[in-house]
Amino acid sequence: MTDDVNFEGYSCPLPLPPKDSVVLGHGSGGKLSHDLLKRLFLPALGQAAPRALDDAAVLKVGNERLAVTTDSHVVAPLFFPGGDIGRLAVCGTVNDLAMVGATPLALTSGFIIEEGLPFEILQRVVQSMQEAAAEAGVFIAAGDTKVVQKGSADQLFINTSGVGILSKGVNISGANARPGDVVLVSGTIGDHGIAVLSAREGLGFETDLVSDVAPLNGLVAEMLAAGEIHVLRDPTRGGLATALVEISQQSGVCIELQETAIPVKPQVRAACEMLGFDPLYIANEGKLVAFVAEQDAEKIMAVMRQHPYGKDAAVIGRVLEGGKTQVRLKTAIGGTRLVDMLPGEMLPRIC
Repeated sequence: MTDDVNFEGYSCPLPLPPKDSVVLGHGSGGKLSHDLLKRLFLPALGQAAPRALDDAAVLKVGNERLAVTTDSHVVAPLFFPGGDIGRLAVCGTVNDLAMVGATPLALTSGFIIEEGLPFEILQRVVQSMQEAAAEAGVFIAAGDTKVVQKGSADQLFINTSGVGILSKGVNISGANARPGDVVLVSGTIGDHGIAVLSAREGLGFETDLVSDVAPLNGLVAEMLAAGEIHVLRDPTRGGLATALVEISQQSGVCIELQETAIPVKPQVRAACEMLGFDPLYIANEGKLVAFVAEQDAEKIMAVMRQHPYGKDAAVIGRVLEGGKTQVRLKTAIGGTRLVDMLPGEMLPRIC
């Protein structure tokens, strides 16, 4: 596996049929998102093999390896229990860098502001970004602002890009899962998606749950020092299920999960039962899933549980020897079901 990014001369496929158009599901992180990537973006813009589907790309610059990533944030509402679009923008990009084992260094930030946005709201968002960047140990190195006419955007969109540096010997990718790996999750799943949902008007749903949005680079650094890690992924859009299916497909392995081992807060479980959702597909913004060498699993788990952002960490499964490329779930009643990617858009505008 090479760490060099190689943009080759991929040709764009035939134009999409005129009847095709973008739908909300194309932004879900699930099946439609992957279809859009494969049909249009990867063939037209080049494929950064073999890390095209990782959270960040890795480039070799001289003797150094740099990780780069970019993300856009369109959450509604701008402020939600436990966070806001500013904290979300910083933490999301910091975490994408951390998921390839990089130490985040600096971010850039672009603001698309709708005419009429109160300065007080913009000031609160910028202050939140400053605080989140300080917590993560990064700084905003460059930025841009654009203002669009009223009605051309929904208050505020933020794009953040980031760069980090990888230490020698660190090689983490969704393509690196191996038979025997133990699958860990850093805490309860679905907190962010349900917290954002609860903040939206007109849903008639309330909960004291807060978003888990947080920078995970400090947790990852301690995990890397504790043992051998093959894969890291933050299960944002599409949730834990979609992230695990992506890893299974990248690595060509069979992953078996234990349903009773997956931590879910009672508030999230109750909300999902009420609304007909599956917690496995609800977005997270301060959790990670890790595939670690079996001999180091206990040490890494101990380190995670000592960190504020990993105190509810759990072993949720393992990579099996042989078997089809798939994710299967051992249910609470003793059965087995296959886990697939999120098919469409379940909760739009959550990140």
